[in-house]
Amino acid sequence: QCSRHAKTLRFEESTLERLKEFAQEERRHGVLCGAVTKAFGGAAKAPALNSPPFPFHEEVEPLEGILRNLLSICCLNETVAVALIAAEREDMPAGVLKDILTEIWSDECGHAHFGWRQLASWLPDDVDLKRRLGDYLAIAFGHLESHELSHLPLSSNPPLEGAQYGLCSGKEARALFYATVEGIIIPNLETYGIPARWSWDNRYTE
Repeated sequence: QCSRHAKTLRFEESTLERLKEFAQEERRHGVLCGAVTKAFGGAAKAPALNSPPFPFHEEVEPLEGILRNLLSICCLNETVAVALIAAEREDMPAGVLKDILTEIWSDECGHAHFGWRQLASWLPDDVDLKRRLGDYLAIAFGHLESHELSHLPLSSNPPLEGAQYGLCSGKEARALFYATVEGIIIPNLETYGIPARWSWDNRYTE
């Protein structure tokens, strides 16, 4: 009981199993994307990712560290993924490719929904904690923006027929990214008393 908020956090077995399912779903997404690449004559391989260590946030109490990761992974990254994938599948004709993308999109919806639902359940009514989460979000928002823009180059401008393969305009995808952050993520976080608008306006930039 190292945290005065520890009793407000409960990891039910069903919650832990759900998180394990999320990991399995993400691995399956990679397999599905690789299969599509091979079907079009490509090689389903890429350089190994240089992934940083998973953040345990040992400088703060456990609940605050968990909330940081919940916000960053589910409420930010997965919510953006839901919006971007939804736009891609909207322009695709019915068929196997759209079915695959719909399966991935459905999983991402579940990941984002988990984050928002658990935030409502786990976030205590603590003004100081919410302020500190706002400070953390300034960093998380900066990393989110940097990551997304690096994968949405302005040079990406596929022909109209590219929509059937889920290809998107980098410019349009970037506009959707910013619309999602400012129209969905920030207002929702603000309803929980987290100063997300301040965090976004003061986000970390490299």
